Amino acid sequence: MSSDLEHLTNLYDRVEYLQNLLIDMATGGAPSNVHYQAIRQEILDAQTVSHLVPRWVRVNRSLAQFWQFIKNEFGTYAERRTFIWNEFSPLLGYLETGATHPAQASIQDALKKFDSEGIQFAWNKAISRKQSDPEGAITISRTIVESICKHILDEEGVEYDASSIELSELYKLVAKQLNLAPEQHLEPIFKQILGGCSGVVSGLGALRNKLGDAHGKGKAGVKPQARHAELAVNLAGSIALFLIATYEAKKT
Repeated sequence: MSSDLEHLTNLYDRVEYLQNLLIDMATGGAPSNVHYQAIRQEILDAQTVSHLVPRWVRVNRSLAQFWQFIKNEFGTYAERRTFIWNEFSPLLGYLETGATHPAQASIQDALKKFDSEGIQFAWNKAISRKQSDPEGAITISRTIVESICKHILDEEGVEYDASSIELSELYKLVAKQLNLAPEQHLEPIFKQILGGCSGVVSGLGALRNKLGDAHGKGKAGVKPQARHAELAVNLAGSIALFLIATYEAKKT
């Protein structure tokens, strides 16, 4: 860590400084690239928080690269500030309170092992949008489950109509392939639990259609709250973890 950053005595202060540094760069300033690179590397190396680092921080190794990204993404200073604040909110919130979804770390690990950057990116976006963009988080939650189902079916060589199949039908194909369909079991408790999983996936699809941002809404459209997004993200994460663990067990 650079000696002139020693006054930032904890990780929260350094991440907040990094956020302000990026805002400065995005709004016409000329902050220190050395400071950016030092703090960026520290949070990427920190296993407890690296999963909360925005993807664009990962891929932009210098402030010059970040500038090329942000100037093309948003045209106004206000949009840039809001974007950066929203993107850093999960990381700063975690460092401030330590609060996180109980299964988040294991879900993150499972998605990384699944070797699908698209799924990992979707999960990070869902986490980051729960408070600031509930509609977007709900839509992404459904996308997470859909992506995992398609990944498994592709790996298993199972054909499906990628352009029109409903999430519930997609899940049924995966469940059958992984021996998770209720009708494949005789024990009542397994049938009940596995039937519940199927119901959760169907509910995610319906929740996305009702409260997500994938479709236009009429005058009386329902606006989702953060608690709805929290539910969708947590359900999607639990189903994701279950499917990936079952698929890995099947392979071994």
